[in-house]
Amino acid sequence: MPSFSHTIRSNLRYKLLLLVALPFVVIVPAILGGTILWSRSFSYDQLYQRVTTDLAVAGDAFESIQRDDLQALASTAESFAFRSSLSEDDDEQLRDIIELLALTAGFDFVRLTDAGGQPRFHRREGNVKGKESRLMEQVRRLGIGAYGVEVYTNEELVRLDEALAQRARMPLVDTLHAQPSTRDTEDRALVLRAVYPLKNRAGVIVAMLDAGVLVNRNFEFVDRIRNLVYSPRTVAAGGRGTVTVTLDDVRISTNVPYAAGERALGTRESASVRAAVLEGGSDWVARTFVVNDWYISAYTPIVDVHGERVGMLHTSLLERPYRSAYYRAITVLGSVALLAMLALGAILVRGARGIFRPIETITQVVRATRAGDNQRIGPLASQDEIGELAREFDSMLESLAQKNRQILAFTDQLEDKVAHRTRELSRKNQELQRTIDLLHETRQQLALAEKLAALGELTAGVAHEINNPIAVMLGNLEVLVKELGAQAAPVQTEIDLIVEQIYRVRAIVDKLLQYSRPGHNAGEVEPVDIEPLVDDTLLLVKHELVRKQARVEKHLGEATVHINRQELQQVLVNLLLNAAHAVENGGRIEISVQPWRDIGVTLSVLDFGKGIAADELPRVFDPFYTSKGSGTGLGLSVSYSIVRHYGGHITAASAPGQWTRFDVHLRYRPVYENDLAAADNYAANT
Repeated sequence: MPSFSHTIRSNLRYKLLLLVALPFVVIVPAILGGTILWSRSFSYDQLYQRVTTDLAVAGDAFESIQRDDLQALASTAESFAFRSSLSEDDDEQLRDIIELLALTAGFDFVRLTDAGGQPRFHRREGNVKGKESRLMEQVRRLGIGAYGVEVYTNEELVRLDEALAQRARMPLVDTLHAQPSTRDTEDRALVLRAVYPLKNRAGVIVAMLDAGVLVNRNFEFVDRIRNLVYSPRTVAAGGRGTVTVTLDDVRISTNVPYAAGERALGTRESASVRAAVLEGGSDWVARTFVVNDWYISAYTPIVDVHGERVGMLHTSLLERPYRSAYYRAITVLGSVALLAMLALGAILVRGARGIFRPIETITQVVRATRAGDNQRIGPLASQDEIGELAREFDSMLESLAQKNRQILAFTDQLEDKVAHRTRELSRKNQELQRTIDLLHETRQQLALAEKLAALGELTAGVAHEINNPIAVMLGNLEVLVKELGAQAAPVQTEIDLIVEQIYRVRAIVDKLLQYSRPGHNAGEVEPVDIEPLVDDTLLLVKHELVRKQARVEKHLGEATVHINRQELQQVLVNLLLNAAHAVENGGRIEISVQPWRDIGVTLSVLDFGKGIAADELPRVFDPFYTSKGSGTGLGLSVSYSIVRHYGGHITAASAPGQWTRFDVHLRYRPVYENDLAAADNYAANT
């Protein structure tokens, strides 16, 4: 009885079956397993890169909030009302201004001190000396405002404000993987502090504004950063992104959930995170167990004004939805691969029968012919190459004429193949020509970009040339004031007015330089959904809307245009700020979207404010024209240029004393400004 190996070597049926089945039995599972391992590694690499980027954005937001706090102090300190009250020693007015600053800027304490740090008064408890810090030393040394992070002890907080000390205090919660600690309460506080100097005319510091924001239990602070980093559309379904600020390794402000409706305050970071970030001073990105679930996390140290690491900024993504999606994908992939292997196996077995039977029949005829038996293969059900071989073999035995006809048939097939190859070559030539045309068009676009870059450099040069004489004027004016000394006192008001106007000219020049090339500084054109864009823009102007207590009503619906997102947001910011300035306190602003014929949409901003006079309405889009008494008057002009650049336009209508409406007409697909005929045609028709 022949062995199994001998049967395989001597039987074509088994050889072909083994050869065809080998890739499905060995190679396909190996590829599938490698794909699964690679996809897991790739997926987690992408998540690590994502949270690293999120941490960078959160860090920028953390720094930006501190700069905004210092800017709020500077705006109040340099205001006419504050300066006048300070020079007149009007403590009651100063208290009112400081109370308003604390309310609008969200400060937890604001103090007015002398140059040595002694308080003039405290906005709640009266004469309470605050905490002396390196920030005040820096302000005295450099003569400019400064901000930074400081840690307050419980005693320092109690001296400043007992209510703040009570708010900062929180019990420590036993946390898995945390470093052991004997403390059961965290009563210290992390404070974002800003100090701004007030100088007399001689440039000597006479007082300082000292303010701070308590981070402990400050949910608005971390939620603001979280909403900036993790918008709802950037997080997987069922997932969440979180932002946490720690003091040492204790979570003092976070949106990580601990239980239903409760945040994980007082819980602690793991010992490994503490060692890497607080003790080692490096960023840390990994898969971590945070409170009660697994997250993809990124940490960076928070450094105080003394250069010491006092806490951590932490961003994270819940791992569960990404892991579930990965397992679902692997399950589907494995199921599809298994079903495909089974289906192909069945097809192979069935197809093998149609191949082997004709071959075996041909083999029998050849052996019979060799033995002298005149046999023919006869008709076969197989219609493939093997069946054709059998038929041709019969035909060869029958007559030479049949072989000649077969040769002619092969000749016809060859001509068909030549014709097919010729058509393929023609198609390739057409594709090559399209590629050449595309390269030519790209070369033209690059040339245009170089021209526009040259125009931007020319604008920058003009701004530089204007700034030079402005600097000379300022320098000589300072020399003149110094030479006159006390004799300049009678005209000091006029001198201050000249300096103010020079700085105003400089601001206008800087504004011109910034907007000299609208449409070139931002990114590429992209599909922009109007409703999410409006929501994001409302966050940018939220401070002004809250200040005016304005009520915003939206009537948007689904609408998408192709435009640069940042430039359209710039236009919307200008319109919303103008509307906020126009309405009275508690006024109403409406934002709506309507179809614009059949080529685009109309985005309208309607405010029920003081309106625009009929003789001023035609001039609202003129450069440098403004009716507010402040600003450069470039906002609407630049907005008009941006919209026109993409083939749209802006119109304005108003009823003085009742309302003002700006309509931004946007095309679904942009018609760019350099197509002047098309631009003028749509402007005339609308």
